[in-house]
Amino acid sequence: MTRGRRLGVPPGVRRALTFWRRSIQARVVASTLVLSAIVICGVGWFLLSSTKDGLLEHRVDQVLAESDASIDEASTRLEAASGTEVNASRQQRELADLIIARGETRGFSVVLGVPAGEGARLSDGGPEYTTGLDLDSVPASLQGHFEDLAPTAWTYTQITSRTPAGELHEEPGIVVGSQVVLPSDGRTYTFYFLFPLDEEQETLALVTRALLTAAAALLVLVAGITWLVARQVVTPIRMARQVAERLAAGRLQERLRVSGEDDLARLATSFNQMASNLQRQIRQLEELSRVQRRFVSDVSHELRTPLTTVRMAGDVLHDAKESFDPGTRRAAELLQIELDRFEVLLADLLEISRFDAGAALLEAEDVNLLDVVHRVVDSTRALAEQRGVRVVIESPARPCLAEADVRRVERIMRNLITNAIDHADARREIKVLLASDDQVAAVAVRDYGVGLAPGESAMVFNRFWRADPARARTSGGTGLGLAIALEDTHLHGGWLQAWGRPGQGAQFRLTLPRRAGEPLRHSPLPLVPADADDPVPEVAR
Repeated sequence: MTRGRRLGVPPGVRRALTFWRRSIQARVVASTLVLSAIVICGVGWFLLSSTKDGLLEHRVDQVLAESDASIDEASTRLEAASGTEVNASRQQRELADLIIARGETRGFSVVLGVPAGEGARLSDGGPEYTTGLDLDSVPASLQGHFEDLAPTAWTYTQITSRTPAGELHEEPGIVVGSQVVLPSDGRTYTFYFLFPLDEEQETLALVTRALLTAAAALLVLVAGITWLVARQVVTPIRMARQVAERLAAGRLQERLRVSGEDDLARLATSFNQMASNLQRQIRQLEELSRVQRRFVSDVSHELRTPLTTVRMAGDVLHDAKESFDPGTRRAAELLQIELDRFEVLLADLLEISRFDAGAALLEAEDVNLLDVVHRVVDSTRALAEQRGVRVVIESPARPCLAEADVRRVERIMRNLITNAIDHADARREIKVLLASDDQVAAVAVRDYGVGLAPGESAMVFNRFWRADPARARTSGGTGLGLAIALEDTHLHGGWLQAWGRPGQGAQFRLTLPRRAGEPLRHSPLPLVPADADDPVPEVAR
């Protein structure tokens, strides 16, 4: 199976995203701009709507007044000629010419419709209208309104006309319909007055441009003000971050500069006080740790001389124990056993003191982990037989090699195997598994003993920690074995991990890089054994 290639993010986009994630100032400015833009858009829309409604309302009043004036003038002319003119066609044409001429001088178009009640449309022909006007400019709904006698009505429309050059011109407008009675034939005719809204449109466009200009200037002003305000707050925070990073790097003398008496100044003062307290406590802890390490080292070294003397006396007593009475003989044997354990404890304490002092050195060479495991199993066979436990090595399919310190790796494996023997179930064998690949090598020790309770895997590598304080150490351990094993593993740049469940036993896994100094990213052996009921791993250290 081939993996899909991940699409790369352009460097510019990556830098922009990094700046966005890390800059509070940029996010504050962007958020303020977005909110300000929303508010300005809302206010601008309200102002434009109000301006538009006001312009249209004013224009409607004007066109209604103009149409009423035209109809009144036409009615006056008709009343004056009512007794002399009997030719209806000529009277209709003269009336239309009069109002059309008035419209040309006042900037509106006129259409004289067919008589009411005939049901004919303007497009059917016959009406008088302003030259170049498209009769479709009069909406059909308004024409239907005046099929019978009806009061004056108006509506919005799109006025279409043809220029002298033959080009079509469209513009928004208002059309008003009003009826008059022609005296010569007594029939009712409808006049349609079409008023363009070009002036109102220009006024609205001017207001829109002004609002857009003002909105852009306001956004720039808001961005600048927000940037300055945010900078006054972010700059002290950024300085505090830089000082905190230097403190975290070990420069404990770093402090914030305090200026003023505001909240940020008080925060800087508190930060400096906290840094001073931390510096004092860290120095106290360092001094205490140094004294503790020196005490352990000095005591361990100083105890060697009296221990050697006591060992010599104990060896003499142990060699002569057959001549003693039973009580004294048993005391000599116990003295020898405890002296052995005391020597191991001193050796472990000295090793721990070297780790604490940073004086532990790694002598790396090519090591076959399988050979190391065989040597450790052979050396612990007597202890395993005493416990009635069998240790089984599952040989790997390929050589398990690594650059490591043989002495330290052997000590790690001895601690893991003796610990497994201490806690093993005599009815089940202890398994030692090995595996490796091109980058790492690993060894796992699996036992089926009492196991570990939840959370105990995080403490099993602590010094002198015991899962059951009342449980005796069959191997005569000191309680420092796993702690030393963990330090040895860290010295190799490896992992020492533990898993366990009550009643299911435990498994410890050692993972080392094939080449010293290379980072670890995986292990060829699973931390949770395949025969475990719970697939969830415990803490890895």
